[in-house]
Amino acid sequence: MKNGYFVIDSHCHIYPEKIAAKAVAGTDKFYDTVAACLGTPADLLSVNEQAGVDHSIVQSVATTPKQVQSINEFIAATVNAAPDRLTGLGTLHPNSDDLRGDVEHLISLGLKGVKLHPDIQNFKVDDYRCLKIYELCEEFGLPILMHTGDKRYDNSNPNRLIPILEIYDKLVIIGAHFGGWSIWEEASHVLCDIPNLYVDCSSSMPWISDEKTVEIIRRYGAQRVLFGTDYPMWSPVKELDRFMTLPLTDEEKRIILSENVKKVYELNI
Repeated sequence: MKNGYFVIDSHCHIYPEKIAAKAVAGTDKFYDTVAACLGTPADLLSVNEQAGVDHSIVQSVATTPKQVQSINEFIAATVNAAPDRLTGLGTLHPNSDDLRGDVEHLISLGLKGVKLHPDIQNFKVDDYRCLKIYELCEEFGLPILMHTGDKRYDNSNPNRLIPILEIYDKLVIIGAHFGGWSIWEEASHVLCDIPNLYVDCSSSMPWISDEKTVEIIRRYGAQRVLFGTDYPMWSPVKELDRFMTLPLTDEEKRIILSENVKKVYELNI
């Protein structure tokens, strides 16, 4: 608990101990950052204790189709070792020869949704290869946590995301980084009225002011915003402390910190 709030971190990356340092270094290079944390399950749980985070949504991303099932099994095993502290999302890859089989496998593992990262996985969100993913996730009621936005690329910016949200209107997508990393303001103006889109605040507050953060939250509506830190890139301790200082109402903080996450992933915690 933090200041009386139950806190769920909706955006955390974790890796097996033996590859965590390499994986984190790769992300650092991609975004020209220096990670605050280690990226291992043990480190996440330890940092959460310090931060006052009660529960985390954890995931990792497959860069090739052959990684999909092994990553999903790692996430499921990690969650099963700490079910009161962790909930897992699966990964999919648009080049898989058996997307339905991959989806059925991650569901059988108890994973609650899917994480996609178009830039790391090297696809555009409206690429024809991805349409089967959206069809299947809509069919099975699996929310997609999707990296969205990057002024350096045109893989997941609003122009590509909006048609997917309109076509697959029963599919819930959580647009990470307020729907547009590095283009936060632009994205919020064009995405704010799309009902099947939620957003999280991960990897945003380090670059934008408190005033702008609150403005964007209220543009979307607090009922469509999830708290997330993008662990291990940022310190959950610092991210949560900063969030707590935002001039939001108690009700806005409560629903962002836990209630929206519970609703999206149908969690009974």
